[in-house]
Amino acid sequence: MFLFKGEMNGTMAMLQLKKVHLERDEFELEEIAYALSEAKEEGKIKVFIVHQQQEPLTGMVMKMDANTKLIHIQNEAGDVYKVHFLDILEVLSAE
Repeated sequence: MFLFKGEMNGTMAMLQLKKVHLERDEFELEEIAYALSEAKEEGKIKVFIVHQQQEPLTGMVMKMDANTKLIHIQNEAGDVYKVHFLDILEVLSAE
């Protein structure tokens, strides 16, 4: 993935970024998608393990945006976190 492509002092320059999301197989992604759909339908509080986050996120799935691939998760305080689908590593029961 390239962030910038342009000319600097008459030379072409490209900045390359690291991959932002983990690479996982299709089976893992399907399992997470199913768990998220189930969590949204149930309306129960779940625990979400998120890539590059030290603390798990606890809350309810409010919306799953197919266009942006963002999962809207509302915690008990009412704050809404928008987490990219590929950053969700695991969905656990809060009980």
